[in-house]
Amino acid sequence: MIRQFLPVSALLLGSAFLLFAGGINGLILPVRGTIEGFSAISLGLLGTGWAVGYVSGCIMTPPLVARVGHIRAFGAMAAIAAISMLASAIQITPWAWIVLRGVCGFCFAGAAMIVESWLSEQSTPDTRGRIFGVYTMVNLAASTAGSLMLTVGDPSGFLFFALAAIFYCMALVPTALSSSSPAPLVTVKLNLAALWRNSPVAVFAVFWVGVSNAAFGTLAAVYAQNVGLVLAAVSFFISIPILAGAIIQMPVGLMSDRMDRRKVLVGVAALALVADLGFILLAPQGRMMNLTLAALLGGSIYAMYPVIVAHANDHAEPGTAIQISGGLLLTFGIGSIIGPTVAGLAMAEIGIRALFMTTAVSHGVVILYTLWRISKREAVADAEKSSFQPLNAGRTSALQTAEAAQQPPEPAQAAR
Repeated sequence: MIRQFLPVSALLLGSAFLLFAGGINGLILPVRGTIEGFSAISLGLLGTGWAVGYVSGCIMTPPLVARVGHIRAFGAMAAIAAISMLASAIQITPWAWIVLRGVCGFCFAGAAMIVESWLSEQSTPDTRGRIFGVYTMVNLAASTAGSLMLTVGDPSGFLFFALAAIFYCMALVPTALSSSSPAPLVTVKLNLAALWRNSPVAVFAVFWVGVSNAAFGTLAAVYAQNVGLVLAAVSFFISIPILAGAIIQMPVGLMSDRMDRRKVLVGVAALALVADLGFILLAPQGRMMNLTLAALLGGSIYAMYPVIVAHANDHAEPGTAIQISGGLLLTFGIGSIIGPTVAGLAMAEIGIRALFMTTAVSHGVVILYTLWRISKREAVADAEKSSFQPLNAGRTSALQTAEAAQQPPEPAQAAR
């Protein structure tokens, strides 16, 4: 078992450093921005900038790697991300941070794609599922640990900007010292119109999940600070939803393999809506109620994406899994661009709980549209379903993760 992971240990370590830095990066900016008095609109635009950069990185990285190679491209991405963090500490203004956050999102997407394609090549069909499962666990753990780092220092100083920059630079060391290089990145021609014809529920739902997840991921720290939670509780408010989403994915996946996935999606979206309404109607002020609702919301919103991917692949033609996964990621990214901006504007006009009004609308329309589609189209037979794969779309995944998750084992392994 250990021998299977030795060839990819350097890549896993580099990814851990990258996600640790990303965890610090994703939390220090909204926390420090709130301290500096940035408006909710400008803080929401941080998430929009990240999403624009991330989508651009997914599109532009393959030709860049084809020109300069994987190792040099990855080193450049990590170095530029570190520079963006240090520049954010020097130029503390909303508009500079929005641009720099977009630069960081671009670099993060490119670096993730390179690492994931490398992992895919280093693994074999019978070990790929385990390796990418460990990869996802490492990413979630590192990202959570990075978020929790804010409990050990003062966010009003330079410390966390420097710490994130250091770990971005550390991420390039294991890959720079590696003696191997992966094959060229996969390039895919995406067709969103064909994806809609294949599964309108998947396209519609993944867009709105992108809206809600990006809005919550960007502005949750702003909400937590404004309701009076101390910094340690703010870090837990960000971390607990991610952990809850990781824990609930497998039970939700097993359920979706045994019944109509659209009904599972409706059920999970309904749980998310309950959490949204809890934040809006109960207006919790204490730590325990806020953390409980955050866990319920996180467990729900981070479990929806893999159900959507599995449902889309149930209707897919053979050999089109990567196009479907890439199209869903792109649609998710478009929603991620819109969500933080809309939520930020709503919070500025209505108040901090408008964040959950935004997510409630997203989850509500997913429920209504999916129920309507259930009445129009029969469920896929169990024998024709694709296998469920736990995925974490967005900041800790790229197109290569989706591709690897969809690659079936060799016939010898599949027959066992």
